[in-house]
Amino acid sequence: MAKVLYITANPFDESKSYGMAVGKAFMDQYKTSNPEDEITQIDLYKEYIPSIDADVFQGWGKLQSGSGFDQLSDEEKTKVSRLAELSEQFVEADKYIFVTPLWNLLFPPVMKAYLDSVAVAGKAFEYTAQGPKGLLADKKVLHIQASGGIYSHGPSADKEMGHRYLKTLMSFFGITDFQGLFVEGHDLAPEQAEEIKTNAIARAKDVAITF
Repeated sequence: MAKVLYITANPFDESKSYGMAVGKAFMDQYKTSNPEDEITQIDLYKEYIPSIDADVFQGWGKLQSGSGFDQLSDEEKTKVSRLAELSEQFVEADKYIFVTPLWNLLFPPVMKAYLDSVAVAGKAFEYTAQGPKGLLADKKVLHIQASGGIYSHGPSADKEMGHRYLKTLMSFFGITDFQGLFVEGHDLAPEQAEEIKTNAIARAKDVAITF
């Protein structure tokens, strides 16, 4: 049995979002193919994802200097404990499915906040004499990204920062089993939008069988 995190960063559901519709199709097929797996959905627009701010740095600093957790302020306790929960949940999982739109060449800010919460030294990676080393080499990732334009290839590919950032960070964590599934071009060619969505859903179902 694998532990799976289904992580979405979209304020809309599958009725309004192409990416979310493809993500749902993937998960429906995945559940059918892997009925024993433990799946946890994380809707980043509904979860509490603390920003790494002054409270967090102050709380971490106190703990590192030997202070007890009870010596943190209420704000520090809330934020530091929540970040610890998120990072523990992440490292304990075996597979990750990220579903994001491409906004202004990147994913939504809430996804960056989440990734910051799990990029923890000693858990996702460690520092060594040879440089940083990822600690999650046995994991696997699928990233479903939707965009109105075409950014996975062609003249705009070098402007795309969402998928490339996520792939780079997962590699930093030691994860090399990384796949991308793009739902793109529906704003460039609105007359083909439904076909683009249908084809992406079919691809998602195929990927889900072997993921």
